[in-house]
Amino acid sequence: MDEDRAESTVPSCVSLKSDHSKGGEINFRSSDQISTRSSTSLRDKVEVDTQHEVRQLERTSKKNIQDTPIKCQDIFKVLSEQQRHIRVVLTNGVAGVGKTFSVQKFSLDWAEGLENQDISLVLPLSWRELNLIRDEQHSLLSLLHVFHPTLQKIRAEDLTVWKLLFIFDGLDESRFSLGFNKHRVISEVTQVSSVGMLLVNLIQGNLLPSALIWITSRPAAAYQIPPSCVDRITEVRGFTDSQKEEYFRRRFSDEDLSKRIISHIKASKSLHIMCLIPVFCWITAIVLEDMKTRDQRGELPKP
Repeated sequence: MDEDRAESTVPSCVSLKSDHSKGGEINFRSSDQISTRSSTSLRDKVEVDTQHEVRQLERTSKKNIQDTPIKCQDIFKVLSEQQRHIRVVLTNGVAGVGKTFSVQKFSLDWAEGLENQDISLVLPLSWRELNLIRDEQHSLLSLLHVFHPTLQKIRAEDLTVWKLLFIFDGLDESRFSLGFNKHRVISEVTQVSSVGMLLVNLIQGNLLPSALIWITSRPAAAYQIPPSCVDRITEVRGFTDSQKEEYFRRRFSDEDLSKRIISHIKASKSLHIMCLIPVFCWITAIVLEDMKTRDQRGELPKP
């Protein structure tokens, strides 16, 4: 952790779960033993795709990907001299592909002093939880107090000085009507308005223009953020073919069993495509794991 942050009064960590969250905590250390990271790439634009996400996966698996790969921890870094400052990043990807895991891993690495130590505070705010206060009136300061009670002592002037990262995960679950064309301009963190209006002003840069914004979404909902508000678009594409094999080799210590499962998946077009999604690899592994207790000469279930 750098000296400036160590000596500041900024809280050293913000909880990965807001008080509204009911989900269990994720054990990153144990999952890293068998996890393989989803591939993430830079994109030129958001493509509105009305196809079912399984069809999108099939199309992705067929085409030769030429986009530039980027590490999750580098999404706010300028990669060339021609690029401007990266303030708003929009990350899209189909359900289960690893967007939320990327957000949580980014937050954990920051909190443990491993990455992005120039950021003073990482503030996760999921759209699903923001929906719960959609009809309420708040200032940005009071909104943070609702979702992060540990920040109660933070003053309005602190928010304008510190380098903040707001993470809005799951835009596809939003019930807000984000009016980017017609809204009241809000520039002070103590100004009270509807929550939707606060979010629009924060994303547009009227409110806390120096703050970083990271929005994740499934492809069908990404259009809600105007291109003029976005500095960088990334896409989480899931596992490549080699990453699928790596996952199952790590998942099963029995080399013969892992080879049989990999061959079985390759033999089924639909199963091979679906295993682009990391969580589907996990489900597949659980379903086939009982082969360890069966006769090893037995047949795997037919695709």
